Amino acid sequence: MIKITAIIPTFNEEDNIQQALNSVSFADEIIVIDSFSTDKTVDIVKQSSAKLLQREFDDFSSQKNYAIQQATHNWIFVLDADERVNFLLREEILKTVKEPRNKVGFYVRRIFYFSGEKINYTGYQRDKVVRLFNKKFCRYNGYLVHEVIEAKGDLGYLINKVDHFSFKNLDHFIQKLNHYALLQAYDLYKKGYKINIYHFTVKPIVRFFIHFVIRLGFLDGFKGLTLSYLHSYGVFMRYANLLELKKKSINKQSRN
Repeated sequence: MIKITAIIPTFNEEDNIQQALNSVSFADEIIVIDSFSTDKTVDIVKQSSAKLLQREFDDFSSQKNYAIQQATHNWIFVLDADERVNFLLREEILKTVKEPRNKVGFYVRRIFYFSGEKINYTGYQRDKVVRLFNKKFCRYNGYLVHEVIEAKGDLGYLINKVDHFSFKNLDHFIQKLNHYALLQAYDLYKKGYKINIYHFTVKPIVRFFIHFVIRLGFLDGFKGLTLSYLHSYGVFMRYANLLELKKKSINKQSRN
């Protein structure tokens, strides 16, 4: 019988973790990889049958790869704490690992919710991630943020979708955008990426246009407008953080 390990990365997810644990109760093993939460997340996990791992956060790829190494079973299902697996997806996952059709992993499409309301467009209609995979052939690629699976073999698609309650409200969205922007800036800094006025003016405008017009954000009304603007803001903050990192490096070198 093919068995599954479910992995849930967490940091201060007391509002979500219990539902996430319930969502993957079909798994034979559940691992929570926690970045030393300061709320009640750890207490909730300890009251469950899940295995708790704690590790200082450096990047999303490293956190998940570390948990994958600790997994007992080859088939892995990764669930963010703000995501939920419905009954149909659960049944499809269980069937798929028994008959993977020569695939080493599978994309799962996500239904995106913002402040409890379903978003149909604004680019989220294309949202898909590899969440079910065989660890013998798959690892995360090492990106600090927006990590993806690198697979030694073919990837397939699951039919049913996972519900993604990513942002509770506007403040929560901005906090996550700022966090992602900082991680992306570090990634670019390590690569020696060069920036100029184009990155602060044209790129944010282009990002807004892509989400609101090309990806039909206007059909989501005011929420589509808000999300498109915030994605534009995230691009601006990425390069603002990168500029700050470069300034700190120059100042440090001048002092030495």
